[in-house]
Amino acid sequence: MAGENIPSFHGTVTPTVAQLGRRAFVVGAAASTLGAALPQCLMAATNGDRTVFSEGPRQIEAGVLNIGYYDAGPQTAPAVFLLHGFPYDVHSYVDVAPALVEKGFRVIVPHLRGHGTTAFLETSTARSGEQSAIGKDLVDLMDALKIDQAILAGYDWGGRAACVAAALWPERCRGLVSVNSYLIQNIAKAVEPAPARVERGFWYQFYLQSERGRLGLERNRSDIARIMWHDNSPTWKFDEETFQRSARSFDNPDYVDVVVHSYRHRLGGAPGFPEYKKLETLLALQPRIIVPAVTMDGDSDGVVAATDGSSTAAKFAKRVHHIIRGVGHNLPQEAPGGFVDGVLEVSKM
Repeated sequence: MAGENIPSFHGTVTPTVAQLGRRAFVVGAAASTLGAALPQCLMAATNGDRTVFSEGPRQIEAGVLNIGYYDAGPQTAPAVFLLHGFPYDVHSYVDVAPALVEKGFRVIVPHLRGHGTTAFLETSTARSGEQSAIGKDLVDLMDALKIDQAILAGYDWGGRAACVAAALWPERCRGLVSVNSYLIQNIAKAVEPAPARVERGFWYQFYLQSERGRLGLERNRSDIARIMWHDNSPTWKFDEETFQRSARSFDNPDYVDVVVHSYRHRLGGAPGFPEYKKLETLLALQPRIIVPAVTMDGDSDGVVAATDGSSTAAKFAKRVHHIIRGVGHNLPQEAPGGFVDGVLEVSKM
């Protein structure tokens, strides 16, 4: 099976940590103007100030999944994987992806497990949402596409998948772009409370620990997502069309199982699955990320408070951190220019 190899732990490698400083920059409300002719299936169809993917995703068998993904740009160009969060989908990158293609990259934007057209190959496969599973999905997709190395970029669940892959398979990662810095969960400390203002924003995580929460997500998946979009990004004035475009991805039949397991596992409410035990053991060591990294926070993030990055500095060998003004949790969709800049920056590190 592609990507079946289990990595060794790389935490003993100790290159010099880059000097970190608070470097804030402002991102404009609109991304750079996109050209009229864009390659393959990431054509930009302008509708007011929005762009959309103009064709449906491709599908490929990778590991335990049949993954739906968008792929644009020259096949021989440097590859970038753009990874979405929860409760969002590939449309977080409708402006970032075409801009990166114009900059000379091959861009791959997959639906994560439980989202969009991504499906499990076997009904008997565990619908795991644990962090090692989504990290391994990414490496399996790289194997299926025969991409040896790429820039891995994401936020929320997607940022976590990128961090996991960068930490455990550094030879596959040319560089990392991660919103909210080091996203590998410390499951052993799951019972430790965060500050009250942070805990308040995690209401959905606590809700999903209960069977009432599972049933609520099953019946009200779009309503829950809409509340989270507003709470997570209080400055983002998205419209109904933008929301509905992504909400269709939540109709995936595995969405509820994967999401519920993710939040129960991370808070100690559900065990992991045996097939991911070796990887979870490595992640429990909180491995250092040795590849070049650009991290960023939105200063209006309703979930994770923006920081100067110093609290996670020791987790990176070479990292630059930015704060983007007036931006919430879904950073690539709210500030596509800033996210593009992060990919360009790490590509030169």
